[in-house]
Amino acid sequence: MSRSVWALGRVAGSVLTLAVLVWRLGTGPFLDGIRSVDGGALAAAAGILVLTTVCYAWRWKIVADGLGVDLTLPTAVAAYYRSLFLNVTLPGGVVGDVHRGVSHGRDVSDVGRGLRSVAWERFAGQVVQVLLTVVVLLALPSPVRSFMPLVAIAVVVAVLGIVLVARARPDGARSTWARLLGGAAGDIRDGLLSRRAWPGIALASLLVVVGHAATFLIAARTAGITAPPSRMVPIALLLMAAMVLPSVAGWGPREGVAAWVFGAAGLGAQRGVATAVVYGVMVLVATLLGAAVLVVAWFRRTRPPGRTQPPLRQRPSRV
Repeated sequence: MSRSVWALGRVAGSVLTLAVLVWRLGTGPFLDGIRSVDGGALAAAAGILVLTTVCYAWRWKIVADGLGVDLTLPTAVAAYYRSLFLNVTLPGGVVGDVHRGVSHGRDVSDVGRGLRSVAWERFAGQVVQVLLTVVVLLALPSPVRSFMPLVAIAVVVAVLGIVLVARARPDGARSTWARLLGGAAGDIRDGLLSRRAWPGIALASLLVVVGHAATFLIAARTAGITAPPSRMVPIALLLMAAMVLPSVAGWGPREGVAAWVFGAAGLGAQRGVATAVVYGVMVLVATLLGAAVLVVAWFRRTRPPGRTQPPLRQRPSRV
């Protein structure tokens, strides 16, 4: 019941956000955003997504290797494309990640470890994104700059907490809490913070954030925004942080936060919604390669095994 209530609340929240935006701003910003999308923007988004997906897959491979789960880079890239497509087309934004973890876990006969590798990979990416966002928002002007010192302190405390958890060693007590803490600490040490893991994870996550920010800047230009990058990059990072919120295929919170932050920055709430719509369409089209991966995988599962050629009968020798 709780899952059903959560899913219903997520859908209702996204629909309510969009309804409020239509009520306050009208349908014009949404239609303007859709009409603004052109072939150049779509091609740029698809090209950037190729690079970011490879970085995603590389990060996942590093974490999986640290947890002792075999994963090749080509397999990771294909699975990540499929995951991204499912995330942007299905409610919740995590269905693709769950599917990716379960599928990989079945391939290696360890579903639990497959899911853990996906969870820690996503967690590591969020940590790097938060750190980079805090640094940029401290350095560049934005509507939330006055709050950033407190946010920075909170982030530092959270990172120290993660490090302390990684250093924790389970005692002799075998309670459920001790086992969970010991398992999390081992995963963080081996999958995220080992010397051969964290540099690659940090670099891959940094490139992913840069790729998404570049896609947003292209979306803003496509929607007619001419503000300089120094003004738009903080907005892009704020929008990327909002995309973590529960939504329906990415829609709802992104447009709501875009309307607020663009209005607070003096760029106009209508333009914020239009930019968010352009970004959403660009990302959706760019992830369509994941649909092709799904189709290919489905055909491979449903295709019957090839028939073996029956052995040729030998003619009886004549006497």
